Amino acid sequence: MELGLEGRVALVGGSSRGLGRAIAEELAAEGARIVLCARTDNAVQAARAEIAAATGARVVGVAADLGDEAGVQHVVATAFDTFGQIDVLVTNTGGPPAGPFESHDAAAWHKAVAQNLDSVVNLTRHALPGMKERRWGRIINITSIAVKQPVEDLILSNSIRAAVTGFARTLANEVAPFGITVNNVMPGYTRTARLEHLASRVANVKGLPPDRMLSVWDDEIPMKRIGEPAELAALVVFLASARASYITGQSVAVDGGWIKSIL
Repeated sequence: MELGLEGRVALVGGSSRGLGRAIAEELAAEGARIVLCARTDNAVQAARAEIAAATGARVVGVAADLGDEAGVQHVVATAFDTFGQIDVLVTNTGGPPAGPFESHDAAAWHKAVAQNLDSVVNLTRHALPGMKERRWGRIINITSIAVKQPVEDLILSNSIRAAVTGFARTLANEVAPFGITVNNVMPGYTRTARLEHLASRVANVKGLPPDRMLSVWDDEIPMKRIGEPAELAALVVFLASARASYITGQSVAVDGGWIKSIL
């Protein structure tokens, strides 16, 4: 299937590893030019070199904290200076810390909002004008299954991802006349470093070994296994493509059937 991504410019947040890395690799494999960003320069430059070597795509890497407005401006400026535009924006950052409500003080809430909501709004604010001018764009936010069904011990993520969903659903209608789509992808339990950390934490609370916690999650998922980053990346690439031009305002789960709601 021709996806129409050859030569498009994609900015992918949190892309030195995990879900962001998998998404960047798949977009590059489809011929997109890629702007990677992550907080650690060594990590993002290593990812840049590996993706470029594997795909032959033009890739730049930027070290920046997307929870900070200055970091967002730095990433966006690099994208414009290098490629002149942003066609596909994938907002993705590390999830906020786990823990019950009383374990998070005001500073933790402010940091989580900056990292997981402000970053989305600020990146969109900078990328949107050019998309509207060219009358083509794709904005894809990586949220969480917690939007549809709250996950135990993740009150920060459960709350803030829902705010991103409301933002995206409203924006989708505003920008649809310009040929711009806005969608959310909701990862389920997916094999990343964050999931391993969460498994260790939850297992410790329940008095279980971490590998036993992963088995518990396997049993909860109808497909009886944890997902792989590439499986989520495949959906993101399709939503970024020319083929997905009539899909907007949606939140799509990649969770092996874990969410139990009808809608």
